Amino acid sequence: MKKSIFLGMLASLFFAATFVLNRSMNLGGGYWLWSASLRYLFMLPMTWALASRRGGVGAVLREVKANLGPWLLWSTVGFGLFYAPLTWASVYGESWFVAATWQLTIVAGILLTPLFGKKIPGKNLACSGVILLGVFLLQAAHFRTMHLEGTLPALVLILIAAFSYPLGNRKMMACCPAEFSTFQRVFGMTLCSMPFWLLMSGIALAGHGLPSAGQVAQGFTVALFSGVIATLLFFEATNLSKHDARQLAMVEATQSGEVLFTILGGVLFLGDSLPTAVGFAGIALIVAGMVANSFAAAR
Repeated sequence: MKKSIFLGMLASLFFAATFVLNRSMNLGGGYWLWSASLRYLFMLPMTWALASRRGGVGAVLREVKANLGPWLLWSTVGFGLFYAPLTWASVYGESWFVAATWQLTIVAGILLTPLFGKKIPGKNLACSGVILLGVFLLQAAHFRTMHLEGTLPALVLILIAAFSYPLGNRKMMACCPAEFSTFQRVFGMTLCSMPFWLLMSGIALAGHGLPSAGQVAQGFTVALFSGVIATLLFFEATNLSKHDARQLAMVEATQSGEVLFTILGGVLFLGDSLPTAVGFAGIALIVAGMVANSFAAAR
């Protein structure tokens, strides 16, 4: 049990690197569209290598060819309309602000449940209310320092990302053959989102030229840390706990550490200002709602 919790916390640390590095690229003058595109351009060979074991790539290519339309559509929604707005939002505020508000995706996932033929679970909906209250407090505190011009666009962009991520991924899970591994699905979605990312890269190139060497290096780091290392650690943690619902809930709750690690990373490495007292109260409610949601799901 201790090992699975440790691995879950370690995964949340690597996931947090996404928010810190995206903010770092913005502060360094990097164009946000390059920051978003570089992650997936680098993830393509990485996920290909992970999916290639036991002939996994060939199976993915055959499946994509047979059902090209759904793969292109939901991969673009789940990866493109998720990560491009989320990266854009990092332009408007500290890394911890984006990381904490991003937890709205838990609420979005619950609200999307009826689209997949299931009822909204009452306990999870109650936990969502706690998260929403926390986001409201965080937004209110952020408004005092950033004003409406920064807070409102960031919130809209994160909301688009928060709904796109669970919608695209759940649709793809429904489309994928049952025997596909997670990495086969991620490779297929990365591959099928390439038209979107190549278009975004073209727009970035035409408007802002090539990315700097520093931005390329940080984009590679985001792909490696979040797309590969964090995912592997989290999957291993959940695999160790899959036969114990309570332990599995504890592992999933470790992902609330993303917010705390992002605060620490932003303050230490980027000089981000600390949240106000109201902001800290909002973050505490968001983390509490995330943990409660994990245990409600386990029951």
